[in-house]
Formats: sequence, structure tokens, C-alpha cells
Amino acid sequence: MERNQVTTLIEFLQDTGAGVRVYDLGRRVVRISRDKFLKFEKTQLPYPQPLQNHAWFGLSMLDQSVSDEPVIWFLRMPLDEQGKLLQSSRDYFIHRLLEVAVEKQAGKQSEVDAFKDNPYVFKPKEDRMAVFHAKLARDLGRPPSRFYAHSLDYFSGNPGWDQWSFVGYQGIADIAARVGETAVNELLVQAVPMLPREPLTALCHCLENEPLALPLSQALMNRLNTELSATEPDIPVITALVRGLSLSISAATRNRMFALAMDSPYATHIELLAAISGRAWELLQQPGHAGRYLEALAHSPAGQSAFNHCLGDLLAMPGLRTPLLQAVRDPARSDELAAAFGAMMRQLT
Repeated sequence: MERNQVTTLIEFLQDTGAGVRVYDLGRRVVRISRDKFLKFEKTQLPYPQPLQNHAWFGLSMLDQSVSDEPVIWFLRMPLDEQGKLLQSSRDYFIHRLLEVAVEKQAGKQSEVDAFKDNPYVFKPKEDRMAVFHAKLARDLGRPPSRFYAHSLDYFSGNPGWDQWSFVGYQGIADIAARVGETAVNELLVQAVPMLPREPLTALCHCLENEPLALPLSQALMNRLNTELSATEPDIPVITALVRGLSLSISAATRNRMFALAMDSPYATHIELLAAISGRAWELLQQPGHAGRYLEALAHSPAGQSAFNHCLGDLLAMPGLRTPLLQAVRDPARSDELAAAFGAMMRQLT
């Protein structure tokens, strides 16, 4: 493949001889297959998990003939109204790389300049960065970070559940990335009922990126029931548990989680609603779920701006537009939902 031709980014990078891995960094930190990302670049598919009308992803490139450490880029590319790539942004980025490569060969510039003031480069938040590095190390067969052993010790309960402040977030991310290992899974099943709010919240925010087996899913569900029944419920903890359960392999568990959330007195709390739209959006594809969610959103004290933001973001998700529009057009919808949707449409025209 000739470098002077603009091609897809993944083909351009593989042409260097590096092994390339792509991870979504928007709604979840999850691996995107080469074939799916290539089809996205060719606008044959929409981006699987758009966020704010952009594709947020990390690229890991490993060429062991050059270095044992991967080169990592974090990119944010704009999408069109169908969730497909605006190829001009990708082409601009590739041209920047080509220009720098030519100048570097001529001894004029360093490769770092390709990223200076580049509108498509971003730095993930620290928690997302921790999850990304944990998953990448696992996928590359590398050992976890130096924080992993301490996290294992903490989640075993040895130092005492109140000793959470000494546990590094990277260690919690490493634990979550290895939740498929039987020993780690069993450890967390025993720990979940005992965890204070801070480590429980951090753990759930990491687990939202991993498919959870039934025993751990059930442990989180039990804790969610406990929190919802508390005299003074902790909304951030309830929200974290909803997020932690969002990728459970058990559809029945996810449906029970949704029903518990929507039946609770906190169903209209914007933090809970944002957790569902941002992390458990697949549930809204099921019959009746979209209507229940939108009714709660329309009745939320957060108001019209929150309704517009959540619904607008959800409408961009592949597979959600039809069930959502069916819900807002349902003759049985409430007056509040009809009014909120009408106000949103008026603001868009």
C-alpha cells in the first residue's frame, strides 16, 4: 500500500508492520474488532457506541521489532446524523501523519508534532485511562500494574473494609479486567456485600466495561435491593450499581435491575436516568422499556434541558431510534412526555 494515498486509518497503521488494537472509550471501554472498525471507517456501519455525536477510541500499536511497549493514541472523530464517520476528519489526521513522516525523514521535525494542536486528539479522564490500560495489559498478556496485589488483598477483606483509601484506582481497574478469572470473581462475590460506598462505586464503574457472570451479577443485585430499601438511600451508590450491572451476561438480571430502578421512588433522579442512558441503553430496545424510561425522564425535576440531552443522545444510538419514537408517539403517553418531546422538537427547528 502506498503511503501517498489516503486510506483507512487502520490499514495505514497496519501497513507500518504494527499490530493494531482498537478500543471504544465513549460509553464503555470495550474492544472493537478490526473488521467492524474497518467497516466504520468505510462508512459501511455506524459507530457502535457513539457519544455526543463523536466516536471516542483508543488505538494501541505494537511493533515488537521496534519496542516491547505499544504506542497509544486517543482520538475523537465527528459523526454524521446517521452515526457514520465524517471521513474528512480521518483523512486530515492521516495527512498530518504523512506530512510529519516526510519531514522527519528530511530531519526537520519530530513525530510528536503530528499531535500538537490536533483537533482529533484527546486525553481520557484518569478513570477511563486506568480501565483502558488494565484491559490492554490483559489482552496483550502482560502482567497487571503494581497496584493489583494490594487490591486483591483489600477485596479479600484482610486489611479491613475501612482501609479502602490505600487502594489505587488502577488496581481496582486491574481487578475488574480479570473478573473472568474464577478466583477474582469469587473474591468479588464475597466482597460486594461488605464494601463501603467509595470502593463499591469505583469497582462498579470499572465492572461496567466487563461482561459479568451470574454469581457476581446476583451479588450486585442483592446490594442494589439493600440500597434501595435503606432508610436514607445513597443515590450515587444506587447509580453505580446500575452501571455495574449494565453488561451482565444475564438478560433476566439486567431486566430486573431496570424494573427495580423504574419502580423505585428515585426513578426520576437525573443521575439514575443518565446512568441508564449512558451505560444500560440496550435495555431500551425491549418492548415497554423505552416508554417507562421516557416517562421518568419527562417527569424528572432536572427539566427540559436534561430531557433534550438524554433523548438526543439516545436517538443517535444504533437500534434505538425506532423504539424511542414509538414511545413518544404512543397515544397512551402522558401529557408531560408529549409536552417535553414537543418542546424538544420546537427547539430543534
